[in-house]
Amino acid sequence: MRDYTRFFIDGQWVDPVGRETLDVINPATEQVAGRIALGTADDVDKAVAAARRAFAGFGRTTREERMALLECVIASVQQRIGDLAAAVTEEMGAPGWLAEQMQAFLGVVHMQTALEALRSYEFEKTEGTTLIVHEPIGVVGMITPWNWPINQIAAKVAPALATGCTMVLKPSEVAPFSAHIWAEIMADAGVPAGVFNLVDGTGPVVGEAISAHPQVDMVSFTGSTRAGIEVARSAAVTVKRVTQELGGKSANILLPGTDLDKAIPNAIKGIMLNSGQTCSALTRLIVPRAELDAICAIAAEAAGAIRVGAPASGAEMGPLASGAHFDKVQSLIERGVAEGAKLVTGGPGRPDGLDTGYYAQLTVFCDVTPEMTIAREEIFGPVLVIIAYDTVDEAIAIANDSPYGLAGGVRGPDPVETCNIARQLRTGQVMINDADLDFNAPFGGYKQSGNGREWGGHGFADFLETKALVGAAAA
Repeated sequence: MRDYTRFFIDGQWVDPVGRETLDVINPATEQVAGRIALGTADDVDKAVAAARRAFAGFGRTTREERMALLECVIASVQQRIGDLAAAVTEEMGAPGWLAEQMQAFLGVVHMQTALEALRSYEFEKTEGTTLIVHEPIGVVGMITPWNWPINQIAAKVAPALATGCTMVLKPSEVAPFSAHIWAEIMADAGVPAGVFNLVDGTGPVVGEAISAHPQVDMVSFTGSTRAGIEVARSAAVTVKRVTQELGGKSANILLPGTDLDKAIPNAIKGIMLNSGQTCSALTRLIVPRAELDAICAIAAEAAGAIRVGAPASGAEMGPLASGAHFDKVQSLIERGVAEGAKLVTGGPGRPDGLDTGYYAQLTVFCDVTPEMTIAREEIFGPVLVIIAYDTVDEAIAIANDSPYGLAGGVRGPDPVETCNIARQLRTGQVMINDADLDFNAPFGGYKQSGNGREWGGHGFADFLETKALVGAAAA
């Protein structure tokens, strides 16, 4: 059993101020896998003080020094990929292939992308007689979720290191193991003391203390829209910068003439990945009404071919991350049935033969109307809703009829038409014809999906302040 009851502050593992601990549950077995300490505002004070002291030096480092540091972190992450993957499997039940090839490996990808962006990033430029300088914002509080724990940590740590900021991280208490290994990685890579600090705890205590702290210059938050609102409220008192990557209910529009035998299985795989626990998952499939029956039949067959099971079984889909989240997903599936959506596969309850663990069935609803709860609320589980349209303009209207705007997709036979439709979607990122992820592309949302952007050089801007040295160019 893992014992992670110390915090990483000022380059050392230190005892918490309080004595309260929390058991961490393995969602595949429902057994205790380890425990963490629950921090307090006093622990946050110590971590912030360390980060503030470290910023005095780290904020003045050169581009070359930070590039060298990123190279060391990349090498350190690569050495610990197996350990990170094992931790993610244990804390959130990710299948072995997913934990290693995606969950853990994304930590390397974000660091490498930031390193390449840093090589040529323009921190200074002249406009007239004014020198425009972009400087590190200072101490950054980072609050990360449980669904892609390493991805979300790396997507924040990479721009902070690249720009010269120092950090205080609060990882999710649901999936904290991989964050502790990440702290070990940072120490092994030679990250200076105080530049990276970690305090475990709950959102209402540690998250609140970070958000409201007067010595924290910025908060970078990823999680639910509800929690993001509370972070923004706490941060408003000190008028600090807040960036948020929040919820989503992303639409995937299939145009007439789309190759359904390719498009529908890809849509199912997107829902299956990480057990549907992905904020940018394309959970609303918007399809031509004339092809609805055929699409639903293909979807049911494709979903039925996905095997759900224990992480070490070779299954394609593992459990949901916690008992509380399992209950939420089940209640929304039941709500879909009650509101009259047509269940073509899956449904409430666990898959056959899986009586232990928080396993949900891969579920597809057809004949869904835009006003149904399952078409509007983020389920955050392996649930696809299929909505029919009569005209392309109607499809666009349905896609945009959401309080969220994180991601989207358009698939069709004409590249010009698909791109034109993608331009009309009110969302931060649109995947055209199932394009591969581009980690240099900005990632973030419109509306209640948040503000600010992450990934690559686009993620640097939020970590920088802009200073105008008027007359410096003429000196």
